[in-house]
Amino acid sequence: MSACKVALVTGSNKGIGLAIVRALCKQFTGDVYVTARDVGRGTAAVESLKAEGLNPLFHPLDIGDPASVLAARDFFRDKYGGVDVLVNNAGIAFKMADTTPFEIQAEVTLKTNFFANRDVCNVFLPIIKPGGRVVNVSSIMGSIALGKCSPALQARFRSDDITEEELVALMERFVKEAQEGVHTERGWPSTAYGVSKTGLTVFSRILARKLRQERPGEQILLNACCPGWVRTDMAGPNATKSPDEGAITPVYLALLPPGVQEPYGQFVSEKTVQPW
Repeated sequence: MSACKVALVTGSNKGIGLAIVRALCKQFTGDVYVTARDVGRGTAAVESLKAEGLNPLFHPLDIGDPASVLAARDFFRDKYGGVDVLVNNAGIAFKMADTTPFEIQAEVTLKTNFFANRDVCNVFLPIIKPGGRVVNVSSIMGSIALGKCSPALQARFRSDDITEEELVALMERFVKEAQEGVHTERGWPSTAYGVSKTGLTVFSRILARKLRQERPGEQILLNACCPGWVRTDMAGPNATKSPDEGAITPVYLALLPPGVQEPYGQFVSEKTVQPW
């Protein structure tokens, strides 16, 4: 078993994920892994960074495939004894002009951005080492969507006692009510991406609470963040930030120094804790 520290970034063969790997290769003392569904694209991403003089590694990981998630968990547990830094970056978004019916957008978007990321967290959290860092790449769009929810939904999403089971039920309810065409009258905004990121941010708050209760003293820090509006295939060419600029806040959270206690269970943008 390697005594080396290890960091992995999901969905990191391009865009913000690749930029996070690039920055970690320069700043993190240990092995850094590109992970991606497609082995060819993941390997190509590694080669592109090696051409820059960096030395990342690759391991396949499809966050939507439970068997792939478990296999990756086993690999990092067996090779490194666990994980020091986990950045959950993988996500999807439909383009504004996409004509896919909203009920399909809701199901597909939440399947990846909320449910698959939830699975990765739940599978990997037990092997996060003491002093580890977990970063869930969310979005300010989650905050905006929260503000457009009904007062009752906002109260639950902001509450300090919401459980994972309640959150999952709410996310499932959004998909069901979107499929029935009644989501707006039931208090939801018409943004599947926004609701998915609301869910991811709230889940991060729940997980942080759980870590504090179940693993006190281990100094694991878990946060959600917004990288900003970044020029990627997903966000388009008109965004204000480069991928490397978008990586700044996720990497800041991934490399919070030993001994610090904050931010913890927060939503962070521009390296600053945001109100929720």
